[in-house]
Amino acid sequence: MTSIQDPADDLSVTPPKTWAVGVPAVAHALEYSLSQNSPVRTALTLLNINQTKGFDCPGCAWPEPKHRVMNEYCENGAKHINDEATTRRVTRQFFAEHPVTELDTMSDYWLNQQGRLTEPMVKRPGATHYEPIAWGDAFDLMARELRGLATPDEALFYTSGRLNNEAAFLLQLFARAYGTNNLPDCSNLCHESSGSALTQTIGVGKGTVSLDDIYEADLIFVVGQNPGTNHPRMLTALEQTKRNGGKIVAVNPLPEAGLIRFK
Repeated sequence: MTSIQDPADDLSVTPPKTWAVGVPAVAHALEYSLSQNSPVRTALTLLNINQTKGFDCPGCAWPEPKHRVMNEYCENGAKHINDEATTRRVTRQFFAEHPVTELDTMSDYWLNQQGRLTEPMVKRPGATHYEPIAWGDAFDLMARELRGLATPDEALFYTSGRLNNEAAFLLQLFARAYGTNNLPDCSNLCHESSGSALTQTIGVGKGTVSLDDIYEADLIFVVGQNPGTNHPRMLTALEQTKRNGGKIVAVNPLPEAGLIRFK
């Protein structure tokens, strides 16, 4: 059996930055992307992300702006999409060498870095390893479980935030055709409490402000959040606000480089 080690985090504390993006960010994103894909595959992926005839970035909720520009994505988006398009592969040999108990001790990051599955895998009752299963047998296994339920509402179709929009769309079509709308995703886990409170307060479980409202606002307060770090797509809307003459006031004990200066 091959021994595996989870790399330790190499963390360091540095002074806060006074500007964002720039050549270092581009170089870092490309360095990671090229570690996952070939130069040609990396270029094709980045040229098609968030484009009308391309595909949506799986890294954030793309707000469908009226006018898209080339390279409309952040550093994390570039790394995320090439992480999804990686050429690294996990074969049946990997699972034969590593029992479930060993894999359970590894971090999500390490597991993800091993690559993508090449075929369906299954863990049989009492087994210590995942083993290959034919596509037809995999579908039969799922079908037996679904048919054995008393009602479709006993099934739950969970999707990760890492799943691309196109695949999530197909999954929800299948779930609704099956007869249920039990489709929780990571947004439920993140926003269930805020959605419940907003429903009781204003009658709707999400924000009532549109992108057009942000574009045309005279004054915007950004309180306790870091758009450049946590939701960089908002920076495009804030940029449009400034171009239209609006003012932005950030209230945060931590300086957000993305709101100070871009290079």
